[in-house]
Amino acid sequence: MALNWFKKKKKSENDEPSGPQDSPGFQEEDGRADDIPEEQGLPAGESQPPEEPREQEEKEQTQDVPRQGLFARLKRGLAKTRKILTSDIDDLFRGRKYLDDEMLEQLEELLITSDMGVQTTMDLMAAVAKKSRRIDGAEALKQVLKEEILKLFGDLEPQQPDAGTGPRVIMVVGVNGVGKTTTIGKLAARATAEGKSVLIAAADTFRAAATEQLTIWAQRAGAEIVKHRENADPAAVAFDSVRAAVARGTDLVLIDTAGRLHTRVNLMEELKKIKRSVAKNLEGAPHEILLVLDATTGQNALSQAKIFNEALEITGLALTKLDGTAKGGIVVSICSSLRIPLRYIGVGEGIDDLQVFDPARFVEALF
Repeated sequence: MALNWFKKKKKSENDEPSGPQDSPGFQEEDGRADDIPEEQGLPAGESQPPEEPREQEEKEQTQDVPRQGLFARLKRGLAKTRKILTSDIDDLFRGRKYLDDEMLEQLEELLITSDMGVQTTMDLMAAVAKKSRRIDGAEALKQVLKEEILKLFGDLEPQQPDAGTGPRVIMVVGVNGVGKTTTIGKLAARATAEGKSVLIAAADTFRAAATEQLTIWAQRAGAEIVKHRENADPAAVAFDSVRAAVARGTDLVLIDTAGRLHTRVNLMEELKKIKRSVAKNLEGAPHEILLVLDATTGQNALSQAKIFNEALEITGLALTKLDGTAKGGIVVSICSSLRIPLRYIGVGEGIDDLQVFDPARFVEALF
């Protein structure tokens, strides 16, 4: 089936530069990466952790309004996609009962606009076409889509190497602005709440505010932090952090990393160096390389994931900002395209809004 709508949409995009160093994915600050003009280069900023006054204000508000449950927050975060996959599909069958070619083409467009991506959409459309004879209404179509989306997630269970007797080391990577700092803070808070000791390595030494932000999050989470002077060797910070964790009997080490250097090539080489230095200090480390992606960047997040995976062999993903401003189809697209387990999804700014990803729960919230 021809993707006429998608081809028209992509026509203007094809005229823009697409080289890795010019990719919008490496031009992120707060919010969407592609909102930043190309001539601004590579900004070094990253989203700040919530300031104390705002945190206090949120606490006061939650005294009167009960906190929503995890599933309710997930549904709220998927509001845009759920509209496409519910009311828009209902409209598709208005006055009609069975799928025809015109309806299939409209469905194809709906899936692409939900950020499913071309290949994922084509896979879903092929499955729908095979089952079209038993699809006799909107609810039947939704059920088929649920089943097929779950199949795309497949058996992507995170494989977590045994850390042995030493600390478990997680290296957290991603471009600036995706929420690495806040994700590390939330992971640290989850671990300390479980009774684990946590050490954070402030290895993003190139961005002035990075260490200060991490220090705040470490204090809030009750975690230790190892930091060097500004512009210190990131690999040295990571090395010293792991050595300190081994000596102190720490359970978990979270290594923050830079999201930009002068060029993308330099960034990847620096990350490889950190990975090597950690491995020298502790056999089998890092036990996980967690890539943080911003859901609001859509298919650009998929491009970032491919680049980082080629350089570092990513073992897990964390998708942030899935709070109603993003389209949830990108989750399906990334998992089905890269075959990398999605470990966490961020559905809000609260410290407990980083949820462990559950494919069945996610698909249920989509419809």
